[in-house]
Amino acid sequence: MRTSGVTPFRHRFIPRFISSFIPLAFAVAVISSVLVAVPAAAQSTEGSWMIRIRALSLTAADKSDAIPSLGVPADRITVSDKIFPDVDVSWFFAKHLATELVLTYPQQHDVKLNGTKIGSFKHLPPTLLLQYHLLPDGLVRPYIGAGVNLTLISDVDIAVANVGKLDLEKSSVGVAGQVGADIRLLPGKFLNLDLKKVTIGSDVLLNGKKVSAVGVDPWLASIGFGVRF
Repeated sequence: MRTSGVTPFRHRFIPRFISSFIPLAFAVAVISSVLVAVPAAAQSTEGSWMIRIRALSLTAADKSDAIPSLGVPADRITVSDKIFPDVDVSWFFAKHLATELVLTYPQQHDVKLNGTKIGSFKHLPPTLLLQYHLLPDGLVRPYIGAGVNLTLISDVDIAVANVGKLDLEKSSVGVAGQVGADIRLLPGKFLNLDLKKVTIGSDVLLNGKKVSAVGVDPWLASIGFGVRF
């Protein structure tokens, strides 16, 4: 079993976090070229709406219950990390307050048992947050947020040799926390840096009966650009 404490997490998370930004840098360059084409007239006045396009790196917590009947210790079922795009729509209903809806398309993840791939599944994780913007008129505009995540699980294809096919719950409801900042580049145009922690979990089923539970509980680090209008 994994020992508790900060050190094991830091050694595992930080290299994965840093390496994620190599492909993210390329994605940001593509996003930037698209947003440059937005007409200047649409950026001249900051309105109540903001759309951000981001490249996001998902780093899973890799937590799972032990399966005594199969001789599987805790935390041996893992879910692959992922880099993918997301789009969010924010509505500023007060100077310091906004709601943010984060959207993407279904993402496929590999599932491993003791380091060996046993299948895959897809998840669709729309998230709704309430944000407080500390410096809404500043060059750098930090914010904090909290909300709820609904994860829909589909296309489950997982099987263990000499055991049979496994299934996952079809949905998960959890909480989300967020810190980030919008950095003003031009009128109405922003660089966005964002970090979220989301609770996502699912029971693991064998012949319809729960045999374990997996906690994906990912960190979501993203970088992108936004337009406010």
